Amino acid sequence: MVGPALGAEGFAARIDVSRETLERLTLYLELLRRWQRAINLVGPVTLADPWRRHILDSAQLLAHLPAPASPLVDLGSGAGFPGLVLALLGVPEVALIEADRRKAQFLREVARATGAAVTVYDERVEDLAGWPGAVVTARALAPLPRLLALAERFLTADSVCLFLKGPALARELIDVGKSWHMVPEMFPSLSASSGIVLKLRGVGRARDRQPQATTARSCHRDREPEGWGR
Repeated sequence: MVGPALGAEGFAARIDVSRETLERLTLYLELLRRWQRAINLVGPVTLADPWRRHILDSAQLLAHLPAPASPLVDLGSGAGFPGLVLALLGVPEVALIEADRRKAQFLREVARATGAAVTVYDERVEDLAGWPGAVVTARALAPLPRLLALAERFLTADSVCLFLKGPALARELIDVGKSWHMVPEMFPSLSASSGIVLKLRGVGRARDRQPQATTARSCHRDREPEGWGR
């Protein structure tokens, strides 16, 4: 257990935001609860503690963003976590990619109501040609091998991937070792003791593998990930 549910003020005590931003995030959650009655946007149990499970979980990525952090591409945005939250927190040029048309409609409604500067693509990631992104984010979308294949069309040599991962991360990192090279960092989640923020730099196919030093760095990790699901 993580303790009592986190409220708006508790969130603001952890992430420095303006009163206006807090009000926009509050409106976001109100719309989420309203739309949830008709569309399964998030796991129903998470709505007992949405400020922690969704808002803080997304907002913690702010501390790991490079400069500049745009364009930012959010894969499989679902209800907008983490991409839409990051846009509301001030990250410019955020693209939300969500193939489910009803969820994409929800994202556009939240953007309209809150004034979030986002572009919503109601297409499958696989069907997009891609474009250079400074940051690629995703939460609970796919195992890491599949996730990197989806992200690849947006990656440059300087791109950073920020993925909110769960308990299978250790195995996933082993699985990608033969096909991809990267420099990974892992950070404990602020929203759950077992969660992991996975930060990747220098992501590329193994056929483009650099000298052995890069491979050795890609095996480094700060601690054994345990993960936390959506």
